[in-house]
Amino acid sequence: MFSVLLTTEPNMKIFSAEQIRQLDAYTIENEPIPSIDLMERAALTFTYWFIEEFPDTRKPVHIFCGPGNNGGDGLAIARMLHHRFYDVTVYRCRIGNSTSKDFDANLQRLPGHGGIPVHEIGKDAPLPNLPEGCMIIDGIFGSGLNRPVEGFWGGLMEHLNQQAATRVAIDIPSGLFADSPTEGAVFHADYTFSFERPKLAFFFPENQQRVGRWTARSIGLHPLAIAETYTPYHFADQALIQPLLKRRQKYGHKGTYGHALLIMGSFGKMGAAVLSARSCLRAGAGLVSVHVPKCGYEILQIAVPEAMASVGSHKFLFSEVPELKGYNAIGVGCGLGQKKVSRKALLELLKKAEGPLAIDADALNILGKNQDWQQYIPKGSVLTPHPKEFERLFGQTANGFERNERQRQKAQELGIHIVLKGAHTCTAAPDGRCFFNATGNPGMATAGSGDVLTGIITGILAQGYPPLEAALIGVYLHGLAGDIAAQKQGQEAMVAGDITNELGQAFLALHGHV
Repeated sequence: MFSVLLTTEPNMKIFSAEQIRQLDAYTIENEPIPSIDLMERAALTFTYWFIEEFPDTRKPVHIFCGPGNNGGDGLAIARMLHHRFYDVTVYRCRIGNSTSKDFDANLQRLPGHGGIPVHEIGKDAPLPNLPEGCMIIDGIFGSGLNRPVEGFWGGLMEHLNQQAATRVAIDIPSGLFADSPTEGAVFHADYTFSFERPKLAFFFPENQQRVGRWTARSIGLHPLAIAETYTPYHFADQALIQPLLKRRQKYGHKGTYGHALLIMGSFGKMGAAVLSARSCLRAGAGLVSVHVPKCGYEILQIAVPEAMASVGSHKFLFSEVPELKGYNAIGVGCGLGQKKVSRKALLELLKKAEGPLAIDADALNILGKNQDWQQYIPKGSVLTPHPKEFERLFGQTANGFERNERQRQKAQELGIHIVLKGAHTCTAAPDGRCFFNATGNPGMATAGSGDVLTGIITGILAQGYPPLEAALIGVYLHGLAGDIAAQKQGQEAMVAGDITNELGQAFLALHGHV
């Protein structure tokens, strides 16, 4: 499910619904701009997007408007689409006994003489029959909703969800809570257009079927207020990542760009070490050594001739920590296995390492089974669990909000970076911030994709990037390379090696060369 956010802001903050209301109020007072004109600007921004996305004016558009400002947006959008020759019908949902003043103003602005039909929907009224293939625009409840939608209006949501139509939500799908787990009925949007910023709820998997493909565009809220409003939540897009990349120096050499050590592989799992080594090299590390058991020596030398082999004493397993001096970054865990000898060696590594580690896969699972070992994880380390590994490490959670809170809490408590992999991979930092990634696609849900990510992050760490920057750049490049691979291969046919193969194109794109 691809998502789009158009911005040039170098640090895209994700605000709560209350913070957005405060930003609205500040903008109205200090731009200054009347609230009705700010609503007009927001509706026009939506309308421009809608015309780009759905240019066929022959499809009838049915707009459902609640009594608040979300409904006011819907009424303004109805007028604007009508003036652009769309066949628009409005449904006024009579919820409660009052309406907002901007709703009333936009109701008065609708074209007269039946230019736009307006139907009333009240409690216990018959549910509307809609033509097959039409567009439904949802402006019933906005982001200020604080209780579950039930009863008649919940039934209306379910009715709209069952229609053979394309469903579009204004700002947020009605019934969805922006900043907490959702109960009750929710409008299931195929597309959601969010004003100014995406909502935090958009980034959690339980809301995928409710939000659909989301887009956010600025409506011109006051930049000073945005800059001064704190939030721990951020969106890691190109505007954030591009300035972090260092340019290579003319007289740089392989020593300039660091020596990475990967401790990976076991009998039957040497592919993980190969995938990580290749991606570590493609990520720009000057030198890469891979510590493998004896059974992996020939495999590594043939499959990755650019890497050096550090061979352990055990034929099949990671059994002892190699000499660590001389390495600028260390990655561990991919294909390692969880045998007793490897568990003992991992604990030894945690205690001996003098800098941050990149930790993945079996190393995470070993830590999950030995909770007291987490205290030995070097400060600043980057852990890259998928949701099940996260659960083994830090316990079960009930929903995405609770999992995100646990992730941020553990990153602060342990002084580490936790990269929770998923559709919007989230990186939590020791200072309490977290960053949702902008790139990636479902084709990356394939064996070995995580091994590639660990190699990339280790390779970037080796070049002297701080751990948070290494994690953010690595996750973004990994997803961008996956997006490029999906365009060439199709999502279904993708394998992990395709991601590594497109890292060069991802770097070029991030540098602005393609």
